[in-house]
Amino acid sequence: MNAKSTVSTVFGGIVALLGLLWIVQGLGIVQIDPILCVADCEPITGGSVQWTIVGVLALFVGVAIVRWGRDV
Repeated sequence: MNAKSTVSTVFGGIVALLGLLWIVQGLGIVQIDPILCVADCEPITGGSVQWTIVGVLALFVGVAIVRWGRDV
């Protein structure tokens, strides 16, 4: 494994895990209070279709980056 594939695999893994977190938050399975807020931030409560969709997209992009990084 060269440096480029290692960086791609790690970055893709982080994106995929973040997408998974957004999915479970969007479905209302997990509720995490905001950590760093610059405006009037509120936690996601009761699920959110928008965050579920964004999470699914991020998960697919992360997996694609990992697969691409392993092929390089």
